[in-house]
Amino acid sequence: MKKHFYLVTVQFLGYRFHGWQKQPHLKTVHLMIDRTLKFILEDQPFKTLGSGRTDAMVSAQEAAFELFLEQPLDDLESFLQLFNQNLPQDIRALTIKEVDSSFNIINNSKLKEYLYLFTHGTKNHPFCAPIMTTILDSLDIELMKKGATCFEGSHFFKTYCYKATNEGVYHRTIETCELIENTMFTANFFPEKSYILRVRGKGFMRNQIRLMMGALIKLGRGDITLEYIQESLKPDSKEVMDYIAPASGLILNKIDFT
Repeated sequence: MKKHFYLVTVQFLGYRFHGWQKQPHLKTVHLMIDRTLKFILEDQPFKTLGSGRTDAMVSAQEAAFELFLEQPLDDLESFLQLFNQNLPQDIRALTIKEVDSSFNIINNSKLKEYLYLFTHGTKNHPFCAPIMTTILDSLDIELMKKGATCFEGSHFFKTYCYKATNEGVYHRTIETCELIENTMFTANFFPEKSYILRVRGKGFMRNQIRLMMGALIKLGRGDITLEYIQESLKPDSKEVMDYIAPASGLILNKIDFT
């Protein structure tokens, strides 16, 4: 029997979810998507495969999954509308397109862009909590900007992998790592100034960006130096980053496919 393959992009607020991947007795994004598909597809068999995992409370401007069906969809726009009508309000389907059997959602993912949204110095409105991390200490933002550029390029990122082992592949390349003032997300309850760490790369290890952000926060506090970050990226580094930045500031912003 011929199978049919579809690439679906979605966005979601991750604050009430335990990440993407299905887990026993926990509410996850993948679980809610599959529940919705089971309802709207009725008795039709299907399978879904995500482009990668996100941690608990991490949000996405654009995530993706592949939908495998035995019967073709007659009208993609009508399907997308029906899908959105039945998804929970903190998940929205953006696009759907048919792909061929050679498409692999994991291997064809070319670049991922993550954003980490944060502010510092004062307690903010509670409505900020789902997508913005507040660091109550005063941070040296200009020094943190310099620190962010240290991560650009090809480096040894074992220090920035949670529970790293000796078997992992830690030589990775980051295309972009910059700390900029936030102009992308606005709300009348946001603080006057907030900031974004923007990171683009082919693939990231467990908690890598949150560990990188943790290092930058420690740098901004004066706990570590620029030299510490530079040394931590060398192949002979034995450092273990002990601070993982909170998950709720992290947003998967975009996935580019080949």
